[in-house]
Amino acid sequence: MSFEYFIAKRQLKGNDKKRKISGSLVNVTIFGVALCIAVMIISIAILQGFKNEIRNKVVGFGSHIQILNYDSNSSYETTPISNKQEFIADLKNAEGIKHVQQFATKAGILKTETDIQGVVLKGIAPDFSWDFFRQNMVVGKTFTVKDSEKTNEIIISRYIAKLLKLKVGDEISMYFIQDPPRVRVFTISGIYETSVEEFDKIIVLCDIKHIQKLNNWTDDQISGFEVFVNKFDDIDKMTVVVNDIVGYSFMENGQALQVLSIKQKYPQIFDWVNLQDLNVMIIIILMLVVCGFNMIAGLLILILDRTELIGLLKALGSTNKKIRRIFLFESVFILFKGLFWGNLVGLAICLGQQYTRFLKLDASSYYIDHVPILLDPWYIVLLNVGVAIATLLFLIIPSSIISRFSPAEIIRFK
Repeated sequence: MSFEYFIAKRQLKGNDKKRKISGSLVNVTIFGVALCIAVMIISIAILQGFKNEIRNKVVGFGSHIQILNYDSNSSYETTPISNKQEFIADLKNAEGIKHVQQFATKAGILKTETDIQGVVLKGIAPDFSWDFFRQNMVVGKTFTVKDSEKTNEIIISRYIAKLLKLKVGDEISMYFIQDPPRVRVFTISGIYETSVEEFDKIIVLCDIKHIQKLNNWTDDQISGFEVFVNKFDDIDKMTVVVNDIVGYSFMENGQALQVLSIKQKYPQIFDWVNLQDLNVMIIIILMLVVCGFNMIAGLLILILDRTELIGLLKALGSTNKKIRRIFLFESVFILFKGLFWGNLVGLAICLGQQYTRFLKLDASSYYIDHVPILLDPWYIVLLNVGVAIATLLFLIIPSSIISRFSPAEIIRFK
């Protein structure tokens, strides 16, 4: 054990008993550090949780990457492509690709005796992954899509069900504005809710055979393919991979295909989500500055409270460097104690919100009805290491004040 470490440890141990004023101020410093690190942990956990929830919900409705007819516009009335593409096998076997499924869309109007609502009918095939909708199903169940027969069951959102006063098992008529106009009667199999009103207001799931028949398509014609990748962070790279696999080949009718990522399809949502990074960075920087100045104030208080010790050590031959190291050791003890309590409080609040969801949000504004939490151990470790290093760098210059103390002056005014 070094001389500096021993003195620093003894000084902090005797602090509360012998120096009540400085002891209280040290506790205030510890509280300030704990508060700052707790705010940072909560901010990062909320940001990561928020981004993860929004991404999962948008991807759940539209997948990570879509392969469409190049002539398809932004409407839901699409130009069909064949589901018998040579690249499908290579696409499914590509590294990083999780799942590939067919889909088709068509605009329609749900009508009851008293109300109507414009919706988008999304047709699904037997290869459809139900994982997302099973997680968000509130009433009823999913339906089974078979190649051999067509089902009249559909799944609607709670928003639509509440608006049109519908429940599971009800039959509902859907009208399609085309030449000639057509109508279909469906049975509600289940009701989902994601709180993303932009999609909940319009998306209705049905058997893809209905859309094929309504559009006079053949059994192999669809709106496109939905591609799911293993990691959202790889979506830009995987879009290039999918684009290379699909290539620039033309179909028999001379039409080409386009590859579109979910970020390209809904840029306004992802730009808004990415904007939250800036807000959290501002919070972290402000908290780091507050933490740094808080520690500087604590260090200066310790130095001024121990002028007698500084004078005595200098009189006994200790160098400024060694005395400075004593106070830096004390600052490290205070900092680590603050980090410990800050992590404890921050993680406790995050876990409480994660399991109880006591903090609510306006779903119409934030696409989610509660404050989401995602705790990533690596982010927490990096945050603590970064705060510790930055704060100690803050203390290097203020600790140089020790060199200005003169043993003779301290002893004279003792």
